[in-house]
Amino acid sequence: MTNKKTIVFATSNQNKILEINKLLTSDLNLEIKTLADINVTEDIPETGKTITENAIQKASYIYNNYGFNCFAEDTGLLVDALNGEPGIYSARYAGEDRNDNKNIKKILKNLNNTSNRNAHFKTVIALILDGETYTFEGKIEGEITKEPQGTSGFGYDPIFKPRGYNQTFAEIGLEEKNKISHRAKALDKLISFLESVK
Repeated sequence: MTNKKTIVFATSNQNKILEINKLLTSDLNLEIKTLADINVTEDIPETGKTITENAIQKASYIYNNYGFNCFAEDTGLLVDALNGEPGIYSARYAGEDRNDNKNIKKILKNLNNTSNRNAHFKTVIALILDGETYTFEGKIEGEITKEPQGTSGFGYDPIFKPRGYNQTFAEIGLEEKNKISHRAKALDKLISFLESVK
């Protein structure tokens, strides 16, 4: 039996780890470790000007400083009427305390009396494998609701209704979300790639 290849997923976000683990298949012969597993406690710099730059920066930080093959993701909610905000600032839109409820309230306030509620989520996963960098993108279109709906999920899920659905991400549940989400689409591409090189 071959030894499993270790890849670090550069996040401390338990919700993201949960989503990713639900999507990973067992036949990839991979062991996914988290930042906690390799004792990384410092904040990884995110100073990129785009979602892609931030994802690459996070993966590079772990690869260069700790020597592990690594993938990192960065996700943003881009709202048309807000000129693409919050974008790369999605996690800290309402300030550095990164409170989901405050972020949601700020978006709803900024969209008050705005008829154009179109938005999309975009995820970029950056993989550094044996010194080579690869990126995989996932995107889902939808709209921002006028008030939060649903209790599952995290982040902006209670106010994001994916196109073709009558419910928000927070209402449809994790299993359904994992079939259609931006992160699922990016991860599908990552997994297909890993399957091709295993």
